[in-house]
Amino acid sequence: MTNPVVLLDQVSPQDEAHPLLARLGVEQILAQPAGSAAPSSTPELPVHTPITGQVIARLRETSEAEASDAIEAAHRAFLVWRSVPPPRRGELVRVFGEELRAEAAALGRLVTLETGKILSEGLGEVQEMIDICTFAVGLSRQLEGRTIASERADHRMMETWHPLGVVGVISAFNFPVAVWSWNAALALVCGNAVVWKPSEKAPLSALATHALFLRAAAKVGGVPPGLCAVLLGGVRLGELLVDSPWISLLSATGSTAMGRAVAPRLARRFGRALLELGGNNAAIVCPSADLDLTLRAVAFAALGTAGQRCTTLRRLIVHQSIYPEMIQRLKQVYRSVVVGDPRAAGTLVGPLIDQRSYAAMQAALQEARSHGAQVTGGERVAVATADAEAGNAAFYVRPALVEVADQIPVVKRETFAPILYVLPYRELEEAIALHNDVSQGLSSSIFTLNMREAEQFLSASGSDCGIANVNIGTSGAEIGGAFGGEKETGGGRESGSDAWKQYMRRATNTINYGTRLPLAQGVSFEIEPGQG
Repeated sequence: MTNPVVLLDQVSPQDEAHPLLARLGVEQILAQPAGSAAPSSTPELPVHTPITGQVIARLRETSEAEASDAIEAAHRAFLVWRSVPPPRRGELVRVFGEELRAEAAALGRLVTLETGKILSEGLGEVQEMIDICTFAVGLSRQLEGRTIASERADHRMMETWHPLGVVGVISAFNFPVAVWSWNAALALVCGNAVVWKPSEKAPLSALATHALFLRAAAKVGGVPPGLCAVLLGGVRLGELLVDSPWISLLSATGSTAMGRAVAPRLARRFGRALLELGGNNAAIVCPSADLDLTLRAVAFAALGTAGQRCTTLRRLIVHQSIYPEMIQRLKQVYRSVVVGDPRAAGTLVGPLIDQRSYAAMQAALQEARSHGAQVTGGERVAVATADAEAGNAAFYVRPALVEVADQIPVVKRETFAPILYVLPYRELEEAIALHNDVSQGLSSSIFTLNMREAEQFLSASGSDCGIANVNIGTSGAEIGGAFGGEKETGGGRESGSDAWKQYMRRATNTINYGTRLPLAQGVSFEIEPGQG
């Protein structure tokens, strides 16, 4: 594709983004010859930081023609890459992981600048990328099939796994690089090419990641051009990935509404879908729970990333015997938590991504109040940042604690903001029923020291989520386990365990090493000698 253009003359050169982009190699790849001229109608993509609301860069969107060229180039690269031995493919991912280690501080800070998550979370996201690279490198020497017992004498039956094709990745703003890495690291060692459309709200982190990948590819050598590509733009480019016959698997992270649009279009062409959609995650707090541990876990799960994680804790179901104490302690935390510049030491809650998120939060709180809920917090906060006073374009809010008697309609919907609904329960069966009575099924937790309660929650009659935890929160999943959820969360699985199988195609092989031709199921089909 033609290189996107950063219009540096329209952005303050003193802005913090520029030295980060230079260090990470973004300006170098943007300065390379662009090839064919960009269509004059290609729109500009301004990039804002939610920390101040200011524009920190202006990019040119990828045209549809350029995107189509990038997808076709990725397919050509796949035809070469699929025949490279997996351990050699793993070497590329290993070197990429080393590039990430070397530039973790810079990339983590860029993630913070672009998304508003606190620095430790920005750095943690890069660490996730490093960890999945390490996992994938090991996997490159363990891609395995199986031997299956054959009912026919002198026959061997086995399964083999082969590269799939071009993997399309659509990622969301809240994890602008980690989610891509979950897909790309596995896809690459499995022999695939990758085309990535990051969120238009966080394209700089994607460009920086791409620059580091190109740096790694140059060091390794022999990597076919076009193996990984980045497309910058909005919905139309996502639709192009969905509809392209060259995209064998589309991994899309976003809202349930996005999933409803993507899945039928993919199904029409029999494309594979890996969907990571909404989460309306809940935790049950039992009478035996360690409340100090529970309070710390709930705080991170509910407040981390300003409530803008798919695994954010949104519903807390507390036994009535400890409900008053839990509410009192939660209110103390919510009143005292530091909301501010995410780059500053001591800040735990940064800004919402934009005005739309703020408006959605306020609408949800107003709906809860109309049903008699008691709301603590939720108001907008004035913040002085390291640059200047954050103006009207930055949206800092005090996290909201909402006491409800039951699951009113707004509680059953996911609002991507720091809102925690708290409601009481009497019996564990009632709590599990409340927990499962939403359309999403991503992550869940129970806090208890009672073994029976823990095991019931993890059983087939317990949590209906793809992730079920005991005495830890709903967020902060490790890369070693498969990540994803059920129901309207989409059913996809990324990252660890055997998620790699989604990026490959399976073949069942039967080898006859004898002189006879027995048929399965005892079928007899004998041809007399001389018959043609």
